[in-house]
Amino acid sequence: MQIGMIGLGRMGANLSRRLIKHGHSVVVHDQSADAVKTLADDGATPAASLADVVRQLAPPRAVWVMLPAGEATETTIAKLTDLLDAGDTIIDGGNTFWKDDLRRAKDLRERGLNHVDVGTSGGVLGATSGYCLMMGGDKDVVARLAPIFAALSPGGGRPAQGSTASQGWLHVGPNGAGHFVKMVHNGIEYGLMQAYAEGFQILAEANDANVPEAERLPLKIDEIAEVWRHGSIVESKLLDVTATALKGDAGLKDFSGRVDDTGEGRWTIQTAIERAIPVMTLTAALYARFRSRREVNFADKVISAMRKGFGGHSEAKNKS
Repeated sequence: MQIGMIGLGRMGANLSRRLIKHGHSVVVHDQSADAVKTLADDGATPAASLADVVRQLAPPRAVWVMLPAGEATETTIAKLTDLLDAGDTIIDGGNTFWKDDLRRAKDLRERGLNHVDVGTSGGVLGATSGYCLMMGGDKDVVARLAPIFAALSPGGGRPAQGSTASQGWLHVGPNGAGHFVKMVHNGIEYGLMQAYAEGFQILAEANDANVPEAERLPLKIDEIAEVWRHGSIVESKLLDVTATALKGDAGLKDFSGRVDDTGEGRWTIQTAIERAIPVMTLTAALYARFRSRREVNFADKVISAMRKGFGGHSEAKNKS
């Protein structure tokens, strides 16, 4: 299939490469001419503007927007709306707030355009292992774009028997559902990361000077992280990136431990508050990130290391 990709950051560039690898034609655009050239060297078709993207796509067009949630996505979708024709589809693969999807989908529908929101999980590792994709939108539109989603998924385009969930992609419901499910996914991620981080802090301080000498345990936490990766009930991709970070730097000296949050955890908790759903673990995990910006501990460094490992996230600089 043919698709346009707007936004060639870590995720957009890797999504494009995976699609090219599986035989799809990708027309790419980014504010950075260097980013466009790099993808063109990798087999993509370069476009100098949004209008150029639209001109190079055959109807019915599909344009994937992979930009930060908020103004960047809002502005780009508004411009595309004026350039596309009835029957074309805009795919929002960023971490957009799901209620914004409802508004945008309604506006696009009135113009004869389709909207598909795609919760995209996999981070920088997805370029090789594939992405978990959660789609919201019209069922027929998602079905037409199935070859794109299948290629991006861990299944790599292999035919699915029955539900596509086992392949790593799924139409989860109407507009907004894709980003709603991804929002909750990221809220859970906060809790899991915090649990790992706190556990590793206990291990790291097992030989601390404040512990009675007879009870001190000199533990090699890098090797403990590694052994847990093999057969343990707590093995996971998050543990994989933690073990990688600890290897050779068990003290995580390269990390300050300032942990940012990108919105999805807050939205998950706000939704729970609106619906009186108790989410104690997820709330505590978000508050721990707030605390990390005031008073850092080893657990915060573990979370920073995980975020860099799976998402390529750099730590924000402290404000002077």
